[in-house]
Amino acid sequence: MELAYLESIKKQFEYYKSLGERTMEQLDEQDLFWKFNEDSNSIVIIVQHLWGNMMSRWSDFLTSDGEKEWRNRDLEFESVIQTKQELLMKWEEGWNCLFTALDSINKDNFSTIVYIRNQAHSVTDAINRQLAHYSYHIGQMVYIGKMIKSQNWKSLTIPKGKSSDFNQQKFSKGKHGGHFSDDVK
Repeated sequence: MELAYLESIKKQFEYYKSLGERTMEQLDEQDLFWKFNEDSNSIVIIVQHLWGNMMSRWSDFLTSDGEKEWRNRDLEFESVIQTKQELLMKWEEGWNCLFTALDSINKDNFSTIVYIRNQAHSVTDAINRQLAHYSYHIGQMVYIGKMIKSQNWKSLTIPKGKSSDFNQQKFSKGKHGGHFSDDVK
């Protein structure tokens, strides 16, 4: 059961990672810094926050509190990242930290209590908390990308007005195994 959950959750994280990447691929470098207004976050700021959160939560996942003393969360919402290259390096570093931590979990340590800001979580609860947090912010990235690209946006899932075509294609293949994220590429 635990191992099936871990495989499933890895697929979920990979799916949301791919949505963020496919969004950033559609944008020019200056688009990544665009903000709707001064109180809004750019994609760069969102990635910077995701990176800070991932490094804090997933470093020493099973052995130390997920809110590390060295984390400066407030700085994550300031303009620190200056280039697309730096942005992509932070993106990969955060995700690598996450996947390394997930790979360290097994049936022997699955029942470990994990702390986030001194609050106890089961491994499942801690992972689910982060999945919800990351999907929330990646949804923001996608929305910003759609606003910037407007009519030139390439849909990441089923394009508007194409649900019937998509369903016809899927149902013509018969039942098959797989994962829901495989359906929306």
